[in-house]
Amino acid sequence: MASAAAYSPLATTFSPQMRCFAARGFHALTNMSSAARNSANPAGTIPAFFMNQQTRLLNVHEFQGADIMSQHGVRVPLGIACKTPEEVKAASDKLQVDGEVVLKSQILAGGRGLGHFPATGLQGGVHICTAEEAPKLAEKMFGQQLVTKQSGPEGKPVHWLYIAKKMALAREMYFAILLDRASAGPMIIGCSEGGTSIEDLAEKFPEKIIKMPININTGPTDAQLDEVVSRLGVKSHLDDAKKQIAGLYETFIKCDCTMVEVNPLAEDTEGMLIAADAKLNFDDNASFRQKDIFALKDDAQADPREVAAAKYDLNYIGLDGSIGCMVNGAGLAMATMDIVSLHGGSPANFLDVGGSASEGQIVEAFKILTADHRVKALLVNIFGGIMKCDVIAAGIVAAAKQVNVTVPLVVRLEGTNVDAGKEILKSSGINIIAADDLDDAAKKAVLAAA
Repeated sequence: MASAAAYSPLATTFSPQMRCFAARGFHALTNMSSAARNSANPAGTIPAFFMNQQTRLLNVHEFQGADIMSQHGVRVPLGIACKTPEEVKAASDKLQVDGEVVLKSQILAGGRGLGHFPATGLQGGVHICTAEEAPKLAEKMFGQQLVTKQSGPEGKPVHWLYIAKKMALAREMYFAILLDRASAGPMIIGCSEGGTSIEDLAEKFPEKIIKMPININTGPTDAQLDEVVSRLGVKSHLDDAKKQIAGLYETFIKCDCTMVEVNPLAEDTEGMLIAADAKLNFDDNASFRQKDIFALKDDAQADPREVAAAKYDLNYIGLDGSIGCMVNGAGLAMATMDIVSLHGGSPANFLDVGGSASEGQIVEAFKILTADHRVKALLVNIFGGIMKCDVIAAGIVAAAKQVNVTVPLVVRLEGTNVDAGKEILKSSGINIIAADDLDDAAKKAVLAAA
């Protein structure tokens, strides 16, 4: 899929950083903590529909993010990623301080510390424990689903554990860099108080939140770095603190991040800043130049339907409704979902097969849609432009026969060779519910799914 920047006037006018910004619009807003999100959208100017949408961007595990930040001069905790209890034992023996280590489950969801493992009954995905206890705890974590407030009820599988050196932290702060639509560039958001209560703090004391727009072409000035460090409450090693903030910004820009969120950004007992825990998101449109980073993608953490769709160049996002939608074109797909909702239905997915889908892609799309047990009806909405209606109709018939569709199938065709396409569907012998227009199709799909 081509980068959004390739179709933008910005592509020939502005710097590479500004061109990326055009394509990185809502990404950070949907993945940051609520405190940062509210600061970036204080008046609710961005519609809730977009704020709640899943987006196509890369998340990496904590240990991977720490490695990336360290490459840009950011100070991170010493840790070792492990995949077996034996590796946990070796890492714990190496990193223990006063006989203790920090054992962290690695999943792509927040709230790990307060999560739980339903199968083993273990409470908490993050533990401070003795080096001797670590392998035993690891056995209760590896291969299990960790359920947190952000993972969904099914949880996320734990295949990695991060053994970190226990740190003595004197103070915790909050720091993030994200994209701000109002200033058309990056924005630094920070607070002199951080940790797990940042959302409550931002709600009760919004005046404590630092919000600083940054010129994307020049980066933060020395005066801005001074102000950030001062407002974070840093009292010593000021030049080093400025270097740490500059390193986080460098990570954001050079790695095509949509968000860098450090919570907590901490001071150790010597007053040195350390990115104790961080969440990094990366713009999918930059995958062509961030190959090493995108090679870190952990498909085990993703919706398996989305992983399967990506293999066949299908744009799929799973939702929680009962009407499976297959459409050509992202705009038409969004409109289809809207009309379904307008008539009292609930879309089960966003699925754009593109303008030149092959029969094989259509077959795979049907397999993905019908694999969702919540789908009670299928709605195919095709506007034939580049994709001719007779070609898509033949693909629908072949796919329906091969996949053995057992739920009602509603099809609306319009555009090039539409009459030929409708004739193919009519003579196929398959029980297809034909629709005259989008409104008619949505009504019939909602009725069929009821």
